[in-house]
Amino acid sequence: MCTMQMIMITGCQTGVFFSWESGGEIENPWMTFAVNSDGEAGMDRYTSKLSPAVDYGAGTFLLVVAILSILGNAAVLVTAAWRHSVLKAPELLTVNLAVTDIGMALSMYPLSIASAFNHAWIGGDPSCLYYGLMGMIFSVASIMTLAVMGLVRYLVTGNPPKSGSKFQRKTISILIGVIWLYSLLWAVFPFLGWGGYGPEPFGLACSVDWAGYQHSLNGSSFIMALAILCTLIPCVVILFSYTGIAWKLHKAYQSVQSNDNLPNSGAVERKVTLMAILISAGFIVSWAPYVFISLWTMFHSDGKDSVAPIVSLLPCLFAKCSTVYNPLVYYVFRKSFRRELRQIRMYCCWDAVSKMTLCIGTESSEETSRAQETAEE
Repeated sequence: MCTMQMIMITGCQTGVFFSWESGGEIENPWMTFAVNSDGEAGMDRYTSKLSPAVDYGAGTFLLVVAILSILGNAAVLVTAAWRHSVLKAPELLTVNLAVTDIGMALSMYPLSIASAFNHAWIGGDPSCLYYGLMGMIFSVASIMTLAVMGLVRYLVTGNPPKSGSKFQRKTISILIGVIWLYSLLWAVFPFLGWGGYGPEPFGLACSVDWAGYQHSLNGSSFIMALAILCTLIPCVVILFSYTGIAWKLHKAYQSVQSNDNLPNSGAVERKVTLMAILISAGFIVSWAPYVFISLWTMFHSDGKDSVAPIVSLLPCLFAKCSTVYNPLVYYVFRKSFRRELRQIRMYCCWDAVSKMTLCIGTESSEETSRAQETAEE
């Protein structure tokens, strides 16, 4: 599962960049509007292969997912801004993960929803190129953030405070900057001619051209590099990190068995670690069905024609839920998160009441003043 995670996450979330052969020569990849092997217009690639009823259902589902994702991750970002002065350095990675999730929801989901209700992809090639750029950036940033989060968690778990505080805000900020630069690099590779993208079998999304793995050295080398550098290595880091954390906590528990009570810091550490494990596991499980379909498309002789449109749609819809999962984990496992949300809500309500009272008081004063002026006249 892990070995193809990046193949998985760049599937539904990435865009379109076509290159095809005509007369034995490769056409200019920027001229993406051409014809397919059946002589049909290139825009037919963007026509939905599903029934209108299924499209409307998918659009409604994505709308709900988008709303929940935006609200949930916005809550994470607002609470982080609320307590920015006491925010620990490793928590910046949690904030970065929320940024990638809400970034997907804001930049990509509206286009997918509108296309579903339109029964055809909206905007043609330009919108697909935009969709692809956003998808690749946020997808790579997500998995790399999870890998760095696991490694940082491993390094600080079980260490005394002085050792655990070696990750300062500046260090984490630099790591986050490297993550985004790395993501941007992979996002622009297809624009430079390495790799390619194509429409999904159901016609309402764009993804890496999995079928090109069999037919092109360019496509196969891009997919394999993507799998190794953005999937295999991050997944190995995640697996190593949380296995190491489990071992550290086990040894720490053994060392204090003679004591009457386990230190509170150990209980907190276990809860934070469990939360991080659930976040990583949720991400992988959400994308697992899509990676299976992608692998099937890559290695099956019929390529995308070997997958029914409805079968390729369902894993994509399930994968979109990954952006909703993380805020739910925070809400369940972090009392501080729930408390901060209540404080923010109370503050907003109090502020609104104060402004309303001030407004009413001002109007009353003005009316009293006018009444006095009228009486004097």
